[in-house]
Amino acid sequence: MNIDLLKRLCETPGVPGHEDRVRALILSEIDGMFDHVETDPMGSLLCRRDARGGGDTPTRIMLLCHMDEIGFLVSHITKEGYIYLQPVGGFDPRNLFSRRVLICTDSGDLKGVMNPAGRPVHIASPEDRKKIPEVHEFYVDTGLGEATADQVKVGDMVVMDEPFLQMGDKLVSKALDNRVACWLGIEALRGLGEAANAAEIHVVFTCQEEVGLRGARTSAYRVQPDIGIGIDTTLACDTPGVPEQDRTTEQGKGFGLHVRDSSFIADKRLVAEFDALATAKGIPFQRTMLRAGGQDGAAAQQAAAGARAIGIVVGTRYIHTVTEMIDRNDLQAARDILVAYLDQAT
Repeated sequence: MNIDLLKRLCETPGVPGHEDRVRALILSEIDGMFDHVETDPMGSLLCRRDARGGGDTPTRIMLLCHMDEIGFLVSHITKEGYIYLQPVGGFDPRNLFSRRVLICTDSGDLKGVMNPAGRPVHIASPEDRKKIPEVHEFYVDTGLGEATADQVKVGDMVVMDEPFLQMGDKLVSKALDNRVACWLGIEALRGLGEAANAAEIHVVFTCQEEVGLRGARTSAYRVQPDIGIGIDTTLACDTPGVPEQDRTTEQGKGFGLHVRDSSFIADKRLVAEFDALATAKGIPFQRTMLRAGGQDGAAAQQAAAGARAIGIVVGTRYIHTVTEMIDRNDLQAARDILVAYLDQAT
């Protein structure tokens, strides 16, 4: 398993609208793997592998893998050099206290620390200690004081600054949502190798998913797939304090065959096809439904005249934090089912 690629993908900054570095990394990895590659006006990377044999009108299969991670954009810099932010993507403020961040500027990357405005614990009142600040109350300190404004501009990208970790069978990092999908898009095509595929395969690394599936909508209209496969992470709430019925997935039990979320309902026939294929191949899986949230498969389903769509997902603990955690066996299962499906698709 190419863990080094996943590490490099996760540690590369790329928030919605600023996916350039991630796209460049993917381009370097996929050299020679596709028959056509282009970047669309929004910044999504569209990769096509032509059908190898089959009929004159091959089935068009689209894998949607979003490149962006949740993060921030600089919205204001005080005269003292404190940086205020606007989020791009959904954050729980409880996870933002005392974080190290990276401010990505035109002249280079700056280290910073994020904290909420207000009194520290030694001089805080009991009421202060109970308060959970809003996201807009957090600021970044670069240590440069007034000189901060010489390097940082409104609109610059800010991401969490934490290393990728391996802990037994677990992989931990920021941005596993959704560099997992970028990894799967690349590794599934590598796994397919030079096999003759009757279908036309599109692997699209989309932009701006975390702010409303934006890149997926435009690229799906461009591709107009017959089948759309949204590849993403999902919740794994198999942890203390969460009732069994709310777990969504359990780690180590295989990939998630995604049936429903608030953005789409998967095609019933596709669910049955993937279920039967995984069972026949001995690939572990679990059916998943998410009470809220959406993913790029919905955009493929609703593009132009519509498409059959499904989600292939990897259960992730502590999602939308710097400690996102997946099980490498679930990741392998997701890769294996994608290779198996593409290999037999007609």
